Amino acid sequence: MKIITQALANDSAAYLQGYLRHPHDDTATYPAMVIVPGGSYTHIPEQQAEDLALAWFAKGYQAFFLRYSFTGECQPLLPTPVVELAKSLALIRANAKDWQIDSANITVAGFSVGGHIVALFNDSWNDPQFNQLADTTPAQIKPHAIILGYPVITPAAGFPNDDTTLAEWTDDSAKIAADKLVTDDNVPTFVWVTAADPLVPVQNALAYVQASLAHNVDTELHMFHAGPHGLALANDVTAWREGTDLPHVAHWLDLATEWLAELK
Repeated sequence: MKIITQALANDSAAYLQGYLRHPHDDTATYPAMVIVPGGSYTHIPEQQAEDLALAWFAKGYQAFFLRYSFTGECQPLLPTPVVELAKSLALIRANAKDWQIDSANITVAGFSVGGHIVALFNDSWNDPQFNQLADTTPAQIKPHAIILGYPVITPAAGFPNDDTTLAEWTDDSAKIAADKLVTDDNVPTFVWVTAADPLVPVQNALAYVQASLAHNVDTELHMFHAGPHGLALANDVTAWREGTDLPHVAHWLDLATEWLAELK
């Protein structure tokens, strides 16, 4: 395995980290998975992000995670992390040959506020104004599919629940309500969540799923009955306290893998 780190801008701490396999066949290509981790827009848990990326690497993907900008680095923060995700996909496609990636098969998976970034990106990848902002084209950044794990979607659904934090995120909450920005161009969407999530209410995920279905987006939802926020793989690899190693919820990874195989 080769580990690479690519800065996304000279004036930013954001970077893309990749985990690439070295096959015997130099002509082989592999799908890519980009992990966008959570962290309340103040940090990212890098070990968890790496664990998620390596889980997809083990399934045959060239895997990456995005370290995006935080509120302490840019205010209001959004849409900067969404732009950084766009630049990441353009970077991956530009290096697809060298990194042995099937450029038509790049999936993005976001967790918690990372899911917010990915949901907004799904809403925006084909928007001319967004591409002008990111200095990209839709062909450079279109994802094959997206995966959302316990995502933040809209402040109207209970996270964040204080005006001070929201002001650090945006100067217009309507611009970050991902459920209100879904279009017919959104790509296939897989969502998993726990109904008992005490931090990000499940209504976030349900709002995005409902909007996706209204726009005839290929959508799959798995709502597990129990489990706290921030489960990641929901197994012993990413268990961060008692009650986070949940074999039932951990099925999400195989379910998402099967769903992606059906999309081909």
